[in-house]
Amino acid sequence: MAPIVSHGSCYYKLIEKGSLVMAVITAKPLFQKPEGTATLYTLQNTNGIRVSITNYGATILSIWVPDRNGKLADVVLGHGSTEMLCQQCYYLGATVGRCCNRISKGQFTLNGRDYQLACNDHGKNHLHGGVGGFARRFWQAQTLENGSLRMSLHSPDGEDGYPGNLEVSVVFTLTENDQLQLHYQAQGDADTLCSLTNHTYFNLAGHDAGDILKHKLKLYADRFTETNAESIPTGRELPVAGTSMDFTDFHAIGERIHAADQPLKFGNGYDHNWVLRDGDGQLALCAELYEPESGRLLQVSTDLPGIQFYSGNFIDGSACGKGGVYYQPRSGLALETQYAPDAVNHPQWPSPILRAGEQFDKTTIFAFSVR
Repeated sequence: MAPIVSHGSCYYKLIEKGSLVMAVITAKPLFQKPEGTATLYTLQNTNGIRVSITNYGATILSIWVPDRNGKLADVVLGHGSTEMLCQQCYYLGATVGRCCNRISKGQFTLNGRDYQLACNDHGKNHLHGGVGGFARRFWQAQTLENGSLRMSLHSPDGEDGYPGNLEVSVVFTLTENDQLQLHYQAQGDADTLCSLTNHTYFNLAGHDAGDILKHKLKLYADRFTETNAESIPTGRELPVAGTSMDFTDFHAIGERIHAADQPLKFGNGYDHNWVLRDGDGQLALCAELYEPESGRLLQVSTDLPGIQFYSGNFIDGSACGKGGVYYQPRSGLALETQYAPDAVNHPQWPSPILRAGEQFDKTTIFAFSVR
């Protein structure tokens, strides 16, 4: 049995294997509101990698990883105040749902019934679960005996316009081989939609190091979903070959981000869903992100069919982040594993419809190393 040690208002849970301490979980109060209490949890492995997560929005607040010289840096963008975290400005690090990304006009039909969701994306479309959404909920947290952290919540029937009660959980595991594993599960009592993702913004040079344009990205995808000017899919999947959307081999993000291609004009940069080559429900490598100066490498694996690469185009410098840093456009990038945006209205694509009694059971892995 792993002991829990109290020290003032903090708690330390030691994960042991034989006589060795293999990992540590710490917990300390973060803030309190009438609707709940936020706690800061930190997972740390024996390599010194640390991941801090709060139960408000099941939000990743920081990830400290070494560069090729062993120097640690926090490589994810984060909020600089409780107020900004509660607003979930830009969804920095948040778990989003019930259905991530956009749904055209917030409308869909399920079992012959029409549903209208909140249109919180410039008043036109539904985005990341709506006005409330899971990113602005207090989740219940539980530390597990294997050193993992489970976040869970109950989403009632009608929340943000979605049908059915839904029980949701995300288990965060930091492994000894420097993987941060996110295991999503959900089950409802009525047919509904479910597409959960994490909205962490990465800057492998450090969250305060400027833009990510020199980062090199590789995506395991030969097609992307075409969108209109509101970032709503047209229903077409287009080949990436010969375009600025081609990341089948490593390319610097800034290499073509200002190209005259229509997708980049509509998104003000990269903000699109790529159709994964191995998106057949099997866990597979889907993206690699490399920062040449530090040598840090992030490898993303998932069993979901798509990944949204968002280059932080609309971060506008107005929100104060960690350490007093005002993040500018493209200070970080998101790699959101998902069902395609608006997939419920495109029956030819893998569907986010979750039938009553069935289980949404998906995994995304962020693996850190150096080159």
